[in-house]
Amino acid sequence: MRTLHSAELLLPGPGSAPVADGAVLVEGDRIAALGPFGELAERFPHARARRWPGLLTPGLLVRGADELLERTYYPDDPYEITELGADPINGEAELEELKLTEARWGNSARRGTQKLLARGVVAVTGRFTVTAVRTAVSRSGLTILPPAAQEGTPSLDPFAGRDKAGQAFHGVLEAGAPARFAVFAVEDEAALLERGATTCVATVIGGRLLHRRR
Repeated sequence: MRTLHSAELLLPGPGSAPVADGAVLVEGDRIAALGPFGELAERFPHARARRWPGLLTPGLLVRGADELLERTYYPDDPYEITELGADPINGEAELEELKLTEARWGNSARRGTQKLLARGVVAVTGRFTVTAVRTAVSRSGLTILPPAAQEGTPSLDPFAGRDKAGQAFHGVLEAGAPARFAVFAVEDEAALLERGATTCVATVIGGRLLHRRR
């Protein structure tokens, strides 16, 4: 089935001009076409339409995800919140105190990957050594890339420490490319950098809607 995802502004990525009232046509796990919504809607009248507010961009890349998922514990809400609090836990001494098993690390990683998807992330870099964590990341749909040079402290928000929002984009949106993109409830790239990835309203990977803000 073809799905036409449209937003107030389409930002295909570096080297491509923004498209006002733009859209991306997804067929299977690939982008079949992109351009002004009116033109694509006329060419593909039977495509299922999804209309989103704000800015549609390439999905985001998080570097150092092994630090975020193998050396940071995300308490289970609501079961552990009373005892541990809601904030992620890191630090060698704090983690040692928790006496975490591999199964608990895997469950924590699943919660962590949901936080990443909810921020428009489609790919991560890192060297995962805990089998349950790597399995959780793989099953989430996120692409795992080799470790890369890290700038600053790893963050759930790929825009943290960036000068331009485009520095966090993974790939570009073009016909034939994998259908992995995100939508943010902001008006332009400057607002996206200022307000951050928590403005994400939808994340698509492999043509599948893996996150939608409720």
